[in-house]
Amino acid sequence: MSHLRLVLAVLIFKNVNSDMRVDPLVHTNVGLIKGLKASDGDYSMFLGIPYASVDKENPFGASLPHPKFDEIFEAYDDSALCPQLNENTNTITGTLDCLHLNVFTPNSATSLNLLPVFVYIHGGFLQTGAFGRGTYGPKFLVQHDIVLVTINYRLGPYGFMCLSTPEIPGNQGLKDQLKALRWIKDNIEAFGGDPGQVTIAGQSAGAAAVDFHLMYPGERLFHKVILQSGVALTPERMLELDNEAPMRLAGYFEHKTSDLNDALIFLATKDTNSIIEATLELGIRFRACVEKEFEGVEIFIPQHPATADRLNVKNIPVLIGSVDKEFLTSYADKESDFFQNLTIFRDSLNNVFDFGDDLDLVHRNLRNFYVGDHVMTDDDKWEIIDFMSDFTYVHPIQRVLRKYRQNEARDIYFYIFNYDGGRNLAKYRDKVSAPGAAHADELGYLFDVSFITEAPSSEDQTVIDRMTTMWTNFVKYG
Repeated sequence: MSHLRLVLAVLIFKNVNSDMRVDPLVHTNVGLIKGLKASDGDYSMFLGIPYASVDKENPFGASLPHPKFDEIFEAYDDSALCPQLNENTNTITGTLDCLHLNVFTPNSATSLNLLPVFVYIHGGFLQTGAFGRGTYGPKFLVQHDIVLVTINYRLGPYGFMCLSTPEIPGNQGLKDQLKALRWIKDNIEAFGGDPGQVTIAGQSAGAAAVDFHLMYPGERLFHKVILQSGVALTPERMLELDNEAPMRLAGYFEHKTSDLNDALIFLATKDTNSIIEATLELGIRFRACVEKEFEGVEIFIPQHPATADRLNVKNIPVLIGSVDKEFLTSYADKESDFFQNLTIFRDSLNNVFDFGDDLDLVHRNLRNFYVGDHVMTDDDKWEIIDFMSDFTYVHPIQRVLRKYRQNEARDIYFYIFNYDGGRNLAKYRDKVSAPGAAHADELGYLFDVSFITEAPSSEDQTVIDRMTTMWTNFVKYG
């Protein structure tokens, strides 16, 4: 009889607990972190974990290690944006308290069953974007038993101001990513992730960042790479050092100075919205750069990607590709008068190459190859889309593929995404109905994007299932 009462008590206890929400608590090397049980799948979410801090005295320079947590850190909020012009709301927003990462862990992960880790770096031309679930919802990917990590990094002037000084050598945003990868190596096991199986991936500028990590001369913190529609050779990813930028920004606020340090000290006192506004108004571009070497300062990009080896790609599996019509949303809806005066062939050549006296000949040959020598109309839009896609993405990818082979990458898988469905992200967002896949369209089949509110069609679900299976198989097995 007493045995029966014991069994009954256990059953009652189990039934009560099955209805209770027990949020996960993990013990990491930086302290206790409490997350949330997901409501849309069998996984846990740890949102907005700070992995580094911005130096208030030098917000344009290297970030600092984030202190350990004295109390339980409640990882409930992934709304932080680094300072930027938000492309969705067209408003300037963000804060320097933004160096956070999200960890999404399937319930199948345990200390005895560590899962491969998929680290995703967002795109946005190194100027915009964030790590949040609005674009990078995890439920499609984590059902394949991988741990997903998304990260924020500094953008624009705070992430990519490049000066000839040890305090601001350049590429701070990429070095933020490096700090995130080191944090992942040191702490991901507490979340059920395997630090010995880390894949870094990204789309557009995020993919270019992955390529930059392959050039980094320091330690290798990953084991596989995925690059979607972007490499370091994509035009205008790189700029020369610009020591005049701080003085120009200070001058925008009527602080006239020719002293670099004075300008930087002044700019550090300005709020981030004002700095982003000044950057936009003055048309100053901040991108990755080749750094000068300084003793005791970590260097991330020592050589231009056109000539640099990709030493970190040796024995690394690579998955790389693009969509079939990268510039679809830029030109598909334009009228004939837009194309008549388009100087896109000459402009593209001028922006990237120096042909000198041969420019007219090269321009004529290039234009004739794609559209001929007639006055262009909207009938030529598809050839223009092909040219811009080739020039900006396809050809740079082909050049980088040769670099990977020369530097002994293990296996290279190349894809082209051309599915045209209801979750093509860019076309959905921009309300473009023309056929084909545009830049960023594939993201809607990897991630649960919040603004795509319709349930997937059966065809879209098939693409979701196939694409997430292929991507996560690569994460697991290379």
